[in-house]
Amino acid sequence: MQQLIYAAPAAGVLALLFAWMKASWVSKQDPGDANMVEIADQIQEGALAFIRAEYRVLSIFVLAVGAILGVAYFGDPERGWQIAGAFVVGASLSAAAGWAGMKVATNANVRTTMAARIGLSPALQVAFSGGTVMGMTVVGLATIGLSGLYLLFTNVLGWELVRTVNVLTGFSMGASSIALFARVGGGIYTKAADVGADLVGKVEAGLPEDDPRNPAVIADNVGDNVGDVAGMGADLFESFVGAMIGAMVLGLGFDAVVSGNVNPIIMPLVIAAAGIVCSIVGTFFVRTKEGGNPQHALDMGAFGAAGVMAVATFGIAYVMWPEGGATTSKGQLVTWIDVGLATVTGLGAGVLVGLITSYYTSMHKGPVDNIAEQSKTGTATNIIAGLAVGMQSTAMPIIVIAFGVVIAANVAGLYGVAIAALGMLSTTGIQLAVDAYGPIADNAGGIAEMSGQAPEVRERTDKLDAVGNTTAAIGKGFAIGSAAMTALALFAAFAQTAGISGINISKPLVMAGLFLGGMLPFLFSSMAMKAVGVAAMEMIEEVRRQFREIPGLLEGKAKPDTARCVKISTEASLKRMVAPGALAILTPVVVGFTMGPEPLGGLLAGVTVSGVTMALFMANAGGAWDNAKKSFESGGGYKMTDGSVHPKGSEAHTASVVGDTVGDPFKDTAGPSLNILVKLMSIVALVLAPLLV
Repeated sequence: MQQLIYAAPAAGVLALLFAWMKASWVSKQDPGDANMVEIADQIQEGALAFIRAEYRVLSIFVLAVGAILGVAYFGDPERGWQIAGAFVVGASLSAAAGWAGMKVATNANVRTTMAARIGLSPALQVAFSGGTVMGMTVVGLATIGLSGLYLLFTNVLGWELVRTVNVLTGFSMGASSIALFARVGGGIYTKAADVGADLVGKVEAGLPEDDPRNPAVIADNVGDNVGDVAGMGADLFESFVGAMIGAMVLGLGFDAVVSGNVNPIIMPLVIAAAGIVCSIVGTFFVRTKEGGNPQHALDMGAFGAAGVMAVATFGIAYVMWPEGGATTSKGQLVTWIDVGLATVTGLGAGVLVGLITSYYTSMHKGPVDNIAEQSKTGTATNIIAGLAVGMQSTAMPIIVIAFGVVIAANVAGLYGVAIAALGMLSTTGIQLAVDAYGPIADNAGGIAEMSGQAPEVRERTDKLDAVGNTTAAIGKGFAIGSAAMTALALFAAFAQTAGISGINISKPLVMAGLFLGGMLPFLFSSMAMKAVGVAAMEMIEEVRRQFREIPGLLEGKAKPDTARCVKISTEASLKRMVAPGALAILTPVVVGFTMGPEPLGGLLAGVTVSGVTMALFMANAGGAWDNAKKSFESGGGYKMTDGSVHPKGSEAHTASVVGDTVGDPFKDTAGPSLNILVKLMSIVALVLAPLLV
């Protein structure tokens, strides 16, 4: 059944065709009146201007790193310059997916606003269709790129399997590099604008959310796209590719592969192909009635796709796995049932992590209600409650991930861990569609406010946006959980490639690497948070200046200089994304060449444990703070346990806005970037492993 490899590029093409169909449908929807179109054009122009500037910087980086890889492997018969070529292809496809997804998202936002004038269901369909383009473009390009290179190297050039898989690690490294800069740069951009818009516009000037008089409001809406559409897309593109690469590298250790049966190598590509089909099927379950709950519709699509995928996984394993089982390099016999169980374990772990995240970050749940309750005594108690919720929220996801790793490893060895990571990511197409829906709905609400739509339109977009906050939080939890599994798979692949049978932490150099790895997420987060703080200060000063110097602005008699705010966010993010990115890439290089492969393994272990835990803490705390603030802004205000009602504009609401402002860089900059940090360092180590042996 080796011919099933062709299912991978075929499914990738199907994903791109489906994305094109959805993009075409979205573009045919009514964009509204001239005022709405003008606002939407400003958001789209700002988003595309940022991504063009970011890609100009990244193109220099990609070419430079590609040249370094080519020189490092010059003369290597198994890698040579081809690993540099794979690196450039991986980076280019990741960037292309981000561009396409954000282009359609900025087309869908105003059309969602216009659809909300008709009803909730049409608005949900437009927003979700826009998000679907991002999801399908990511999985389509990732699958086509990886399977296409595999077929080129093996079937056209006639390379041996080991050489092919080794070169493909460069593809994953290229995807990881783009992901880190997209996440960090986009996160800095969006939070600089958001903090400026909230602290000056809402708290100081008392303006409503997305008020057209606020100079930072366009930059804020642009930031939703560059951070949560392009950034999240690059993040999951990297995870999706990394999980497949990790499984393929570990598959080289099976005796069946040595004997000529390549199915354990190509099965990850076939599982990814099946996940694409299941994700497309899942999109047809996303439906709601007027007055219904959009969250239930989105859950139906995601969980429906996961259920179909669980069944498909066992079918693929039964058809493709070597008859009688295959034995790992450590002598463990793995059967098709074992592979199916490992894959479904990862799929189930992903669903559980998402549900746990939803509990800790959703409105009307205990954790968020507790933060809102604490807001009545001021900012300090709001922040203390949010920090406590974030810390507590790490326990259950880590336990789920730990159980998933143990079960997968017991049934299928380290290959099982890698295939479990892929199982968790197999329905990335619809998971990312649900996540990208959020910023589209958020933008739609902003356009409704700025264009002066009827109150019922804003109510519908707010309902979509409230669900979008939860889906965004769930998406971040899913991305972090998948990052943990993917990093473990890449770590195991690094150990196999470097010939490390175990890591002895009693060795001083290994312990030093472990401590360095544990420290890095804190230093990295500090750099990201500081970048947001500095950029936000510039934005705050600019918004204050415009309120002070533009006559009639606060009275609505003059227009703000929104382009200036967009420029501030763009320049600040591009300038300050370099240092965190360099830290992530250079640290494993320096440790590997100065201390050796085993201390580098210690570094990876430290950064994975510390990074995943801290990412969960920051993302969930930020999500909980955000929805605690929303609790005061929905309906007539928030009703405390003592019966008192605290409406929008009350002191409790003001405290919640400050808490949300603290949480913004937690959940949208540092937290999401940490999951890329752990994966990028693992893939860099894997690519360098042959040079360290």
